[in-house]
Amino acid sequence: MNVDAGNHTGLSGRVAVVTGGNRGIGLVITRALAAAGARVAISSRDAASLGRAAADLEAAGVECLAVPCDVADPASADAMAAAVLEHFGHVDVVVANAGIAGPTAPMHEITYEQWRECLAIDLDGVYLTFRGFVPAMIERRQGSLIAISSITGKRPLYGRTPYSAAKMGVIGLVRTLALELGPHGIRVNSVVPGAVDGPRIKDVARNLARARGISEEEALRPFIDTSPLQRLVRPEEVAAACVFLASDAASGITGEDLNVSAGIVMY
Repeated sequence: MNVDAGNHTGLSGRVAVVTGGNRGIGLVITRALAAAGARVAISSRDAASLGRAAADLEAAGVECLAVPCDVADPASADAMAAAVLEHFGHVDVVVANAGIAGPTAPMHEITYEQWRECLAIDLDGVYLTFRGFVPAMIERRQGSLIAISSITGKRPLYGRTPYSAAKMGVIGLVRTLALELGPHGIRVNSVVPGAVDGPRIKDVARNLARARGISEEEALRPFIDTSPLQRLVRPEEVAAACVFLASDAASGITGEDLNVSAGIVMY
């Protein structure tokens, strides 16, 4: 990992929190925030991988706090926020990234337990994460809240009803919270990735192929063919959007859902 702690691009001295910051897109986002100068806190349900990620960041010269947390558990989310605020004294940026892919099947074949798990983590988890930090941000009259949504929250994808409902809910939560918190100097936005190259989209393609009786290549192909750039999104591109929204360069932006979809979605 190459994190240049001296290559600050606007977040020097600030504190950023990333849920699900231990792996995948979350870890890439964390590294990008750190490279921009932020001190970081990361959380995850997986304590082992959380510890490894924190150790790697610290070895690269990044001040990092690792806090185990289940974002779907109100007590756990509140305890995480309290631990971060106690350690750093304040928080400037919160990226609600933790989430699961959820099931892939026709809606009537999805169990209520599967439905609830996806909504609890992907939507309730954003609410609970933000809730823990908002009072302190109001007191300081500043802050940037960023939620990771998905283009599946803007347009349909076969067999993905709970995930789609959760990610559309995130966009509604963000817009309303932006209206509530704007008078307190707090900005609230969402980043809306398309199909991001990595293990998760491969799992989604595999499950779509199984559900529709097609090959994995056929299931993945529409994510590329419908993109004007004719490719998947890179994790670093999602991270760059988060750094931008966290920075003063985005000081006039709130209530927005910023697409990073290689052009698949333009609304």
